Order: sequence, then structure tokens, then C-alpha cells
Amino acid sequence: MAVLRSIPLLALIWILYNVVAFFGVATMGHQVFSFSLTSGAVWTINVGELLIIVGLLALFVEVFRSTRTSTASVLNHILSTLVFVAFLVEFITVERAGNSVFFILMVMALLDVIAGFSVTIFTARRDLTVGENVEL
Repeated sequence: MAVLRSIPLLALIWILYNVVAFFGVATMGHQVFSFSLTSGAVWTINVGELLIIVGLLALFVEVFRSTRTSTASVLNHILSTLVFVAFLVEFITVERAGNSVFFILMVMALLDVIAGFSVTIFTARRDLTVGENVEL
């Protein structure tokens, strides 16, 4: 069960992007839905923008998950790093991944790695500082 909690949510976004890009009938620019605003403007959301929105929500959850101090969180950091490497390699080598949507998702994966390690280091330092002040 701890292994399932360790899977980075951005890995699911990476898989979803690849499914849409390689097996989906829709392209990244395919319109998903649109709204008429009070101003008269029509706001449309396409597949790529929807993936970015879902990726931002996943990044938000990942930042909160990085505050845990457990074996599962260490595994999550390692897997998050591997997800970023997968994003980077695919961005550089695969033509269908060479676009702004994929690049933004890759930056989110990088931020997940940086935030995860930073929060963990800060939390460990705080725990260490609290532990030093305890007299036995």
C-alpha cells in the first residue's frame, strides 16, 4: 500500500499525455469545451490546456505530499526524479513531445522534484534543531 502512495501524480499526467498524443483521436489543440462569458467573449479550453490544469492540481497535491517524513515520501522523491528524467528525455527525443504543453508539464515535474527535496530537507533540519534542544 505504501508503494501506491509513493507513485507521483505527475507520472499519471505523463502517461495521460502519451496516451492522448500517441493513441488519442484528439490532438492537443482539440477543443474540449467552451464558455460564453458575461463580457461576450468565448473562453475555450483545449486538450493541452486541460492537461496543464490537471497537472497543476497534481503538483499542488504533490507539494503537500512532500511534507510527510516517511519511507514512502523518500520513495516518492526518487520516483519523482525518475518522472522528471522521463519527461526530459521524451521532450528532447520524441517529436510529438516537442511542444509547449509538454514543456510546461516537464517544468511542473522539475518543480515537484525541487519542492519535494527542499521541503524534506527543511523539515529534517527543523526536526534536528528541535531534537538538539531536548535535554535528557
